[in-house]
Amino acid sequence: MAHVAEWKHQELEEITSIITDHKIIGIAEIGSIPAPQMQHMRENLREKLIIRCSKNTLILRALDNAGKTHKQIDGLTSLITGQTAVIATDMNPFKLYNYLKSTRTKAPAKGGETAIEDIVVKAGDTPFKPGPIVGELQKVGIPAAIEGGKVVIKKDKVVVKQGEKILREMAQMLARLEIFPLEIGITMHGAYEDGFIFKADVLDIDIDEYMTMMYTAISNSSAVAVAAAWATKQTITPLIMKAQRSAFALAMEQGILTKDTTPFILGKAHRSMLSIAKKLKDEGVDDDLKKMMT
Repeated sequence: MAHVAEWKHQELEEITSIITDHKIIGIAEIGSIPAPQMQHMRENLREKLIIRCSKNTLILRALDNAGKTHKQIDGLTSLITGQTAVIATDMNPFKLYNYLKSTRTKAPAKGGETAIEDIVVKAGDTPFKPGPIVGELQKVGIPAAIEGGKVVIKKDKVVVKQGEKILREMAQMLARLEIFPLEIGITMHGAYEDGFIFKADVLDIDIDEYMTMMYTAISNSSAVAVAAAWATKQTITPLIMKAQRSAFALAMEQGILTKDTTPFILGKAHRSMLSIAKKLKDEGVDDDLKKMMT
């Protein structure tokens, strides 16, 4: 029987404990992060979450152990790829994903990397002075020219499509143009909460956009409820106000005297009286009425 190093047993126990002691467990990839940046991230994130890096085999076994008390957590195993880290926190999975996403930073390409999205060079002025740079730009497929004593990009150009390799020459030119196509940071593949697995495509939402949609839905549903006279805690006040306005309008239309309508009805009658008086001959109007009409 093969001997298993003691440190592996201890490591497995610690990872299992981290997983079972927290509500939210995320699986993330950290392979693209240089060691100094990774250490800096850990220090900055320490108060909000735990980042535990380990061998993938140990993480898989730890998830298997945790499965004895955490149902469906083994669903995270399919998300383990590359250099993996376990994220442990009590933060909401969606908030966690967006928080980690916000910590990612742009970085220049060195060549050989895969483009995570289309890399576009925008039309416009460049910081370069006229010279050999024009030919160098054109050599890598960037439509450059000299205009008004400046080197300009003639039109927008997709120089590397998503999923394609970034060639070394292109990477060097992008860096000179201060275009940084890579991202350095923690890439979260998914998270576990209370028996459910949330993958990255589900977690990656625009919080502001969804909040706007939520407010719009609340506003629309409230309008429908008020129109249908559906009394709830939220609609009862606008329904009473609507009923009051309708009752007031009906009373005014029918000339029903109440504490609220009397001043308006008398005012309306007074205006009608003056309108009729203006159409009468002078002998039909007394002095007091003439004063009112002037």
